[in-house]
Amino acid sequence: MRVGERPGAALHGALALRTLAIGGLGGAVCMLAGLPAAWLSGAMLAVAVAALARVRVAQPQGLRDAFFVVLGITMGAGVRPETLARMGEWPVTMAMLLATVVAVLLATYAYQRRVAGWDRETAYFAAVPGTLGLVMALMQSYPRAEPVRVALAQTVRLFVLVAILPSLIPGDGSLPVPDGPDPQALGPAGLVPFLGVASLLGWGASRLGVPAGWLTVPFFLSAAANASGLFVVILPPWLVALSMVGLGSWIGSRFADVSLALLARLFTVSLGAFAVGMGIALAMSGLVAWGLGLPFGQVLLAFAPGGLEAMTLLAFLLNLDPAFVAAHQLARYIAMVFLIPPITRRVLGPPGAAGRSGGGAAEAGGQGR
Repeated sequence: MRVGERPGAALHGALALRTLAIGGLGGAVCMLAGLPAAWLSGAMLAVAVAALARVRVAQPQGLRDAFFVVLGITMGAGVRPETLARMGEWPVTMAMLLATVVAVLLATYAYQRRVAGWDRETAYFAAVPGTLGLVMALMQSYPRAEPVRVALAQTVRLFVLVAILPSLIPGDGSLPVPDGPDPQALGPAGLVPFLGVASLLGWGASRLGVPAGWLTVPFFLSAAANASGLFVVILPPWLVALSMVGLGSWIGSRFADVSLALLARLFTVSLGAFAVGMGIALAMSGLVAWGLGLPFGQVLLAFAPGGLEAMTLLAFLLNLDPAFVAAHQLARYIAMVFLIPPITRRVLGPPGAAGRSGGGAAEAGGQGR
């Protein structure tokens, strides 16, 4: 069976287990080496290398969603009653986040359009930060845009963020472990129904189109429970580690249909665009952290042009405030959902108009790069 083919139902389980085994091995190696966010980044790197080596890897959606539920609950455990007292700071940082998103989008678009020579539609969609699903849906109405180039640019951005951010932010990247037994912690008899309720709500949120519903709704459910002070939700460390391996394996498996030749051609451009956008995010994060007295790493993860799930998980792993990061990443996503369609229409014209617009020599050259 060739790479990229959809396996039959009988092969799904074996393929998923093999992918998790590869990811688990990569995570274990990174953990032994003492690298930050080892289970997540190690699994991602190992599976990506396997995919590029033409080893069949895949992560079934149902299994991935289950991992998201576990990770959402676990990240919610980082929220405490005192978190509520800090919410008064968030309107200011939300406004700065919006300015950062706009600046990153414009600067990345300019780089890909003027420096790399990409055509207008491809450069625009590749520049939209951290909203691959929305971007791919909008792109259907603009046939000049190249889906492979856009998807690769978005994937490289997330890949590099997960790989390098833990090293830029203080923290050992190990799983936070409670100091001792917590008398308020739910036991197995309470955790099982809590997992069931969180899964049901995550499924409902996903069906309603809530951004990253499988993770965000369990996260806020767990956060509300922990912030209330009534009881604490702590899942077994082995289950959390397995879920991080699952998420890392899912990110890495997105390289399954990318040829080495295509990756080599586009990786440099994608890295350059990432450097431009990340430079703006770093500068704005430093300004906000200095002005409001917030931890720099916490603000950086909130402002980073990456995925909501990965950035919130990194905040949890690095002992920062996952509620702050999740709220800002979710706000960025929601703002993108509302703003990107009209902005797209303003920049590229009505759907279908891109196919009628003139290209010019620069765009023709960009297609061949």
